[in-house]
Amino acid sequence: MRRWAALGLVLALALTGCVREGQDRRTGSPTQLLQTTPPEVEASQLAALPPGKLLPLRPGEKRMTLTMPEEYTPSAPTGVGTDDYRCFLLDPHLKKDVFLTGSNVLPGNPSVVHHVILFRVPPDQVAEADAKDASTPGEGWTCFGGTGLAGDFSNIDDASWLGAWAPGGDETKIRDGYGVQLAAGSRIVMQVHYNLLRGASPDVSSTQLRWMKGSRDLTPLHTFLLPAPVELPCRPGHDDGPLCDRDAAVADVLSRFGSAGNTNSLLHLLCGTDVKPSNTTSCTRNVLRGMTVIGVAGHMHLLGRKITIEANPGTDRARTLLDIPVWDFDNQGTKPIEPLHLDAFDKVRVSCVHQQWLRDRLPAFEGQHERYVVWGEGSTDEMCLGMLQVAFDDGT
Repeated sequence: MRRWAALGLVLALALTGCVREGQDRRTGSPTQLLQTTPPEVEASQLAALPPGKLLPLRPGEKRMTLTMPEEYTPSAPTGVGTDDYRCFLLDPHLKKDVFLTGSNVLPGNPSVVHHVILFRVPPDQVAEADAKDASTPGEGWTCFGGTGLAGDFSNIDDASWLGAWAPGGDETKIRDGYGVQLAAGSRIVMQVHYNLLRGASPDVSSTQLRWMKGSRDLTPLHTFLLPAPVELPCRPGHDDGPLCDRDAAVADVLSRFGSAGNTNSLLHLLCGTDVKPSNTTSCTRNVLRGMTVIGVAGHMHLLGRKITIEANPGTDRARTLLDIPVWDFDNQGTKPIEPLHLDAFDKVRVSCVHQQWLRDRLPAFEGQHERYVVWGEGSTDEMCLGMLQVAFDDGT
């Protein structure tokens, strides 16, 4: 995504607690920001951001527009906080396979729509998505981090992430010659982050998908995941709460997410790491088959501070693919890079820094007690996740 909400940039810089100089992403003019606490996200500021630009269609490329079936009025799911993350199930009515080649979002109510992430729902998971949608009162269902469907991050070599958008963001398009395969009968989940600092009002948002016929000679793209476990302890002087005990915190995650709460333990096995409380974490994975990386992204939640992704770290072929020194939760789109080929048994590493002090600055944590934080879907849980946009050598 080429343009991100200036508001998200202000928030990210403000959390550093110092003066930073840069450039306004909308006007190109120099800016100097002095903040010691993050500014409130004002609905009027979101609504005032100019709409993103549509990019010219390429030969054989079309757009489809998918709209929420009914309006939804956001509210804090637990009754506390100023954020609502809601997943809406959209049906592109595909009779044949297609390639997705880009995306855009049309916020119905810019005063409350803070950002959007799109996910693919394959045909064999549509029944589960339909059941989840039908069993939840109102339009859509509450979700955070992913779709909330089983196995959100279980296939780490080919994940369901499709794209991301924030106010002011242009339409995105995939590099020429590539596309994400979407099978006939698939659905799309549109996860919308609603901000409630200025109150709630109804929304009916849409997404626009660029696509080409599945018969086109395009190279299939996949999302290759690099997850790492999280073991973020409570701070000294803030560690007297019941969930500052790791076992109690893990039990709490299991009670909220069932078997999915075991993800952190499984990630320790995947990464070959030990349980060690720390505000830093990393995971190094071997590439199992040859692939070319053409884009990269990172994903953490609200306590994320820094994320980096490296290829072949510590060798003469080392290359930094992603380096975000001050994490901005609203800037999670895939960033294009010069294509990098990785051979089987090359290594890739994701590293993250999380900070408990961020909960003192962010409205989403208001009224919540500090806890030992492990991997989980909730806003008080965390993730450390790198994402590579790759094409496999075998063309599948």
